[in-house]
This record gives sequence, C-alpha cells and structure tokens, in this order.
Amino acid sequence: EEEGGFYNAVKAGKVQAAVNESNKARHADIAKRKEVLLGTNQFPNFNEKAGEKQPLKATNCCGGHDTCEKDVPTLNFDRAASEFEALRLETEASGKRPKAFMLTIGNLAMRQARAQFSCNFLACAGYEVVDNLGFPTVEEGVEAAMAAKADIVVLCSSDDEYVEYAVPAFKALNGRAMFIVAGAPACMDELKAAGIENFIHVRVNVLETLKEYNAKLLK
Repeated sequence: EEEGGFYNAVKAGKVQAAVNESNKARHADIAKRKEVLLGTNQFPNFNEKAGEKQPLKATNCCGGHDTCEKDVPTLNFDRAASEFEALRLETEASGKRPKAFMLTIGNLAMRQARAQFSCNFLACAGYEVVDNLGFPTVEEGVEAAMAAKADIVVLCSSDDEYVEYAVPAFKALNGRAMFIVAGAPACMDELKAAGIENFIHVRVNVLETLKEYNAKLLK
C-alpha cells in the first residue's frame, strides 16, 4: 500500500522480483540436492530415454519474453526439474552416451557406498554407469575400465585409502579417460597437486558439475 497498491508494485517489478528470487533459491537447492526431485536429481532411471517426448515450455501472456510490451518485468516459469531435464536431453541428443566405470577397491562398505552415490550422481546426466564388485589392484581396475571402453573412471574407496590408491590409479589411467575421486578426503590438496581435478561428494553442485562434464565429454 505504501508503494501505491499491488498494481503499481507489479508495474515496478517488485512483486515479480520477489517471486523470481524465491524461484532462483529453489533451483539452487535442487542443483545441490538440498531438495530432492526423485528420478531427476536423485535416483534417476538409469536406462530411461526421452525419445520423441520433449518437455513443454511454459509461457506467459508476453510469449516468454523478459518484459511485456509496456516494459513490465515478467515471472520466471522454469520448472524445478527443467535444468536437469535439459542436461539429460543434451546427452541423449548428442548421440554419445558417456560410460562411467566404478573402480571399486579397498574397504567393502565404503567402496559400495561411494559406487552407489557415484552411479546416481552421473546417471542424472544420462550417463551409462558400470558398477563392480571390487579389484585387487588399481592397475587391474584401470585395465578393466579400458577394456569396457569407459569414458570416465570413478575411484571408489575410503578416505584413508585414497592416500594409497588415488595417485597410482590416476597415473595408470594416463589420460585415457576422465578420472574422478568419489569423496572429499583430507588428502584432497595433495591429490590436486598430483594433477587430479575431479571430486564428487555431497557438498558439490551436482548440476554445475555435470554441465562441466558434458562440455568435456560431448565434444
């Protein structure tokens, strides 16, 4: 009322700004999986394909433009799942489905937990994921990944064991595929110093990370 009533607040864009800021915050939570959309940003169907189905685009009275003819700001109608859907559709449309191979080694409970986390993480972008029961050495795991024609090798073990396994696995892979460590071990700085760049864990932005991977893998 102090601003002249609801209509004047809309013309000034203040109502839209408040609603859009809420929309932006929710999208950020979904990108980081603070809010779960089952089957979209968590526990996706690994083998589902869109085929001829495409998501409908939401439009407003201004035809989807940022402002109406009278320069009145509009609302953002992007659905919560839209960015993850676009990511997965990008993978499918590329005709190249990256294969992610779980190099599981060491502590049984941790390697299984990390492999499950990694499979769900990467499948959100439509990647093919290959889990394994475990390998006696990282070298054997790397060679098995290469035999499977993997585009990504994810090292799955415990934080303590990454000190022993990560650098040898990275060197054995020798750039033949993207190398990812599942977790955020205390030795992360040392691993980065050795050239290891990719780490996936609960604190990363899932959406932005997968966008970066798509940019590298779908060239």
